[in-house]
Amino acid sequence: MNIAFWITAGLLALFYLYAGGLKITRSRDQLRPMMSWVDRIPLSVIRTVGALEVLGALGLILPPLTGLTPGLAVAAAIGFVLLQLGAIPVHLTGVDHKVALNITLLLMAVVTVWLATIWV
Repeated sequence: MNIAFWITAGLLALFYLYAGGLKITRSRDQLRPMMSWVDRIPLSVIRTVGALEVLGALGLILPPLTGLTPGLAVAAAIGFVLLQLGAIPVHLTGVDHKVALNITLLLMAVVTVWLATIWV
């Protein structure tokens, strides 16, 4: 279970560090080719979501790695479940209707919650 946790948590953390970093640092015009929904959401919300993604990725990896409050990994994984539960309707109400990645991330986050609950 330990290896499975690190694989799923590591993949989620890498994805959210990248995606969150883009949302924090790039302009709306730079984000538009990758994220068609950015025109419908205020830039401050996009930046906030990006910051939460980066913090969640760190919360998924650092607490279990250091042994300091490893239960925060469960909270971070639950946060990613909630994030995707909010992201799916945003994508469905837009033009593209592409939610395969969101469903994959949701399932990975659910598995990570379960593994973190068992392991941590």
